[in-house]
Formats: sequence, C-alpha cells, structure tokens
Amino acid sequence: MQHNTIIKSIKALEILDSRGNPTVRVLMSLEDGTKVSASVPSGASTGEYEAVELRDNDPERYDGKGVCKAVANVNEKIAPHIIGMDVTEQTKIDHAMIELDGTENKSNLGANAILGVSMAAAKAAAASSGLELYQYLGGTDARRIPVPCMNILNGGEHADNNVDFQEFMAVPVGAPSFSEGLRYVAQTFHALKRILASRGLATSVGDEGGFAPDLKSNEEAMELIIEAIEAAGFEPGKDVMIGIDSAATSFCSDKKGNYDLKWSGAGHKTSDDLITLAKVWVEKYPIIFWEDPLAEEDWKGFRKFTAELGDKIEVIGDDLFVTNTKFIARGIKEESANASLIKLNQIGTVTETIEAVKMCRDNGWRYLISHRSGETADTFLADFAVAMDGGHLKTGSASRSERLAKYNRLLEIEMLLEEEAIYTWK
Repeated sequence: MQHNTIIKSIKALEILDSRGNPTVRVLMSLEDGTKVSASVPSGASTGEYEAVELRDNDPERYDGKGVCKAVANVNEKIAPHIIGMDVTEQTKIDHAMIELDGTENKSNLGANAILGVSMAAAKAAAASSGLELYQYLGGTDARRIPVPCMNILNGGEHADNNVDFQEFMAVPVGAPSFSEGLRYVAQTFHALKRILASRGLATSVGDEGGFAPDLKSNEEAMELIIEAIEAAGFEPGKDVMIGIDSAATSFCSDKKGNYDLKWSGAGHKTSDDLITLAKVWVEKYPIIFWEDPLAEEDWKGFRKFTAELGDKIEVIGDDLFVTNTKFIARGIKEESANASLIKLNQIGTVTETIEAVKMCRDNGWRYLISHRSGETADTFLADFAVAMDGGHLKTGSASRSERLAKYNRLLEIEMLLEEEAIYTWK
C-alpha cells in the first residue's frame, strides 16, 4: 500500500513544561491518517547565541513567558507554507521554515515554533513509514544505546544552593548494557539521597531532578558523589565515572576571562585559576568529561583548557557552540574543545541539529546529545540519541517523570533491538 505522506494539517497550542512555564506543542496529520504531536523543550542557562525562543513578554500572562505569538506563527504563518509538502522531505521542510523566518537566529517566527513543526514532521514520517523514530532518522544500523550521563547533584542556575557548578553527573561506563547502566546510576542517586539525609542535608531536587544541598564547597560535591558510588556497590573510575557541567557563563563576571564563584563564596578567579583547579580535580577524581568549564566568550581559555586536559577527558562546549555549525567549525579550527553538546532547540530544526552532529563526527569530535532544564514528556530525544550514534546522553536524573520518560523509552528501544543493541562509550 502506498502511503500518502502529504501534510494535511498543522496546529499548535500552548502547553506547560516541567517548570510550569509555557512551551509549544505541535499537532500534525497526514493525508494517510497519520497523527502525531511534538513538544518543544526550554532552557534556563541559555547561551547568548542560541536561536531565539519567542516569548510574548506580556506581564499579565505567565510573567511574560507566554508563547501565544509562537503558537500563532505556527498556525497562521508556518502551516499555510508547509501544508501540502511531503513529510518525508525533512530538509526541504526545515529549509522552507528557515527561509520563511528570514533571520539568522529565528527571531521572527521563533525557534520554538519552527522546532515544534520540524520534530512533528520527523515523527509523522516515521509513523507513516511504520518505522520507529530512531530507525527512520538513523537508518538500519542505528542500534547503539547511549550511556546515560545522569545528573545527580545540581548547583548554579539550576538550584538555589551554594554550589557554583551546575551539574555533577554519574556516568556508568563499566556497565554491560544500557539497562544495567541505568541501574548503576539510579542506585547511586538513591545512595546519595541516603547520605545527604543522614547528614541533615536537603534532599529536594533541582530543575533536572538532581539533589541541590548547601555544601561547604564545590569539591564537597565530588566527595559526596564518590561516596555515593561506593555506597551503591560500585567502583568509582571503573563502573561509574563523573561528568561535570560548570555552565561557567553563569558565573563569568566579564568577557575577559574573569569569574566570580559567587554561590560558594570562593571569590574571583581567572581562566588560569579554573584550569588549575580542573587539573587538580582530573588527577584526583574519575572525571570523564567537563562541559563548559569556561564561559561562552572565553575562546582563548577554552583552547588552553583543551591543550592542558583534552588528552585526558572530553572537553565539551555548550554555550560556546550552541549546536551551530558556524561556531563548531571555529572550535575545530582553533582546537577550543574536542566535543560539542547538541541541543535541538539551540539551533531550531532537526536538519540543522543533524548537520552539527555530522560536523563533529567528520572531524573526529565527540558529541553529547542533551535535554533542557525545561522539559516535557516527549521522548523524541531518546530516539534521536540512538539515531545519532553518539554514545552518551544527558537527560536528567532518576526523578521527575519528564526525565524518566526518556530513560524508559531507551529501555524500550533496547528491548526492541534485542541482541542487536550495542552499549559502549566509544
């Protein structure tokens, strides 16, 4: 039977994300009766050069965070332009929306409006073809389940505590399978909760589900995680390693490589000071990657950090690259990092996100697929991570259902793949 994959209707509405803030959901139907929906995530610690998330700025609605304009742009501008196109032509659809927007950063229609339609198109094409989304996007050899980089302790912009670095992640590189890896880090998460509770420390969680206790220092966070890994019955450095996201732009005091570790009270630091600290930590702790150790404007500092530590750990740029091939190309040329974070809504279309992944892959770089702090129950990211064959994924902690939805979808994919599933860091 020939499926009619022509787009029949596109409708958007305003829904709420995991922080209770508005975001965009897009409903799409095809001529063959296929119906899908896609929901767009939202970031808190956003890079300056990210594609624009269009907000209404109406103080009377959701403190100005409403997305009625983005919804209207889908319904009134994008839909008439896209309806009638073949949903299997993802690149053509995405480029048509980019052209319709007419700006470099999608500030006219909004990246949240454009991405909702882009994701829905990919889902609809997969559903119509009878393929799982990861198979449709990744091809027949898409079978590697990513290592879950689980956020178990929060600081910075994602928590109301006195830890400067935004995320500390448990990374189960020594597990034999995804399901076992997920068990390793979930047990570590629960062990950490027991340790925190025994010391009278807060066990409330931050935006991505990690614990957010007040600690004496940033280093205490590392010590607690090592203790939790061991308490869960695993060996640090062998079974479970640690990933860090400093999100250093959030505590950068200028654009000249000066920083203020304001939350912990550790005071003013230079890029060199932070590099020295990182070198000590990498020697002392089982760190496997470090994301945004320096700020989005500190290209010189990033290059020095990578020269010093790039042969020991994965040095990942997030705010530095914002999933944009223009910035990733500069990073490759200047050797500013050896990996890029990949976030769909930083760039605004599925096509451009895949192009960013390809640029990393073609140049021998790693790439870490990532969620946002404002998420929904949409599991697109899980399939996308398998399709892109990156080997690791950031999608939050072992709490909050919008995070667990992605992990549970990966368990489902592992089951579907059976003995064909691969689980390996590299």
